This record gives sequence, structure tokens and C-alpha cells, in this order.
Amino acid sequence: MKIFQILTTQETIISYAKKTIAEEARAIAYLEELIDEEFSNAVETIHNSKGRVIITGIGKSAIIATKIVATMNSTGTPAVFMHAADAIHGDLGNILEDDTVICISKSGNTPEIKVLVPLIKNFKNPLIGITANKDSFLGKEADYVLNAYVEKEACPNNLAPTTSTTAQLVIGDAVAVCLLHLQGFSSRDFARYHPGGALGKKLYLRVSDITSRNEKPEVAPDADINTVIVEITEKRLGATAVTENGAIIGIITDGDLRRMLTTNTSFTGLTARDIMSPNPKHINDNAMAVDALDKLEENAITQLLSEQDGKYMGLLHIHDLMREGIL
Repeated sequence: MKIFQILTTQETIISYAKKTIAEEARAIAYLEELIDEEFSNAVETIHNSKGRVIITGIGKSAIIATKIVATMNSTGTPAVFMHAADAIHGDLGNILEDDTVICISKSGNTPEIKVLVPLIKNFKNPLIGITANKDSFLGKEADYVLNAYVEKEACPNNLAPTTSTTAQLVIGDAVAVCLLHLQGFSSRDFARYHPGGALGKKLYLRVSDITSRNEKPEVAPDADINTVIVEITEKRLGATAVTENGAIIGIITDGDLRRMLTTNTSFTGLTARDIMSPNPKHINDNAMAVDALDKLEENAITQLLSEQDGKYMGLLHIHDLMREGIL
């Protein structure tokens, strides 16, 4: 009986979860039909503005506003959050002459919005409304209205903001991405705003940033086996480059040494040239570290030599990328 009850509970939970996702997905898909010239004009107003974007809201819409602010700031559009309740108690001072204001409200008729909107209008700043009700107070007073209409909330009582806040967020993302394209915002720009963590490192960390900190294992092609072993051991990168006149001609890895032990009974007279792998995989020292990772994975290897203008610069190990958080 207990097993039956558990299965029934699991089935119910899964059913509710799928229903919620399906309902929100339908609502989001419908938003595509609501994108019109007014949306375009609103985006162009922000793009042409010399100021920032001030985004305000109340309740759950305020939470969505903070996320849209974060998205805009990280994609090249300066934005500031202003809580609608705090705005009428002094925070209106956040609004500067060239700023554009976005006000978010599902109903567009809350008391706070009715008080706030006329005050914003007095500042003569462009006002963009994101609302599910274009006929609301906000819808009629805003210079531009971004329609975030949803038929109903995913909440079974049609009360808790669920589908509506998701729609607001998607509209905000659409605005931010349109601005990103208009500004020509590149991955290099993105890296400037995200220098920390694995994401930032993927966008700005170069091979040279790693090889310059590493030891630089290197032997001549006529170096004896003892010299090769000592070089690999002391530099602790599991391999050494074989160079001639500063150029890479081969690589010797720990694996090459082990294979040598199984194929040779005597090491007398053996040199680096005899056991090296010629024409090893290499990468430009100025290349992105994430490109080095792609090359390592593509060739199923753990070390990669770097070069610059035909000269050996250093060795990168896959463990270096793991330490940097890229892998």
C-alpha cells in the first residue's frame, strides 16, 4: 500500500511540474506575436539615450526588475534598480536627466504605480511600461508599452505570480539582447564585465597567461635519455619539448618514456630524437586558453606546446586548465 502511495505521489508531482512548464512555455511562445513597432521604438529610445535605464516595480515585479538590471549591466547597458515604494520616499533622486525609466507591473493599476507614474512623467524622462494589461493606468500613461500579456498564472488559483513574472523576465531579456546587438557587444566586451570565475577566464585567459607561469621543459634533439628524464622530472609537467634553434621539432612525454622501456633493452646511445614524437600538436601562445582545451580534447592529449613566430614558448598541461576552472 505504501509503495502504491509513493508511486501515486510521484506521478502527481511529475504531472504538476510538466503542466506548469507547459503552461508557461505556451505563454512565452505567445509573446512572440506581441512584439511590434512599439517594442522596436522603445529599444531604440534606450539605445539612443545618453543616460542609464532605471527599472522599477513592486512585489514580484520588483524582483524581476533586479534581474533585468543585472542582465543589462552585464551586456553593456548601464541600468539601476529603483523600488517603486522607495521611489516616492526619496529614491526618485536616482533618475537623472537623460535616463530612461522602465516600470514593470502585471496589472498596471497598483496604488504604488498610480502614484509613481505621474511623478516620473513630471521628470520628462521617457517611460516604458512592461505590463500584461495595455488598457491599465500604466499602459495608458507610458510612452511605450511592452505587452507581457498572459492568459493565466500557472498557479492553480490563478493568483501567485508565476507565468506573468516569467513573461516579464523574457520581455526584459529580449530588450537587453536587442540592445546588445545594436551596440555590437562582443565576447571581448563581455569578458570586461565578467573577469571573475570560470566564465570570465574562458573569455579572457590566454595560453601565454599559463605558460608564462609554468616551467619551460626543453631539450636538444641530441640530448641523452638521462637528460630527458631529469628535464621531465624537474619541470613536473609530464613532458618536454624537443627544440632545434628555438623551434619545436618534437615532444617527449611520460608515455614515450614508458614505451621506450618496453621496446629497448639498452638505452646506451639513445637520444631525444630517437624517442620523441615528431610534429607535435601545438598552439599559438596568444591563443585563448579555451581554444587550447578544445585542441586537447579533440586530439585526446594532455599536453600542448605553445609557440610564437615559430619559436617554442612553453608547455600547457590539461591540469593547468582544471586549476583555472576552465575544465
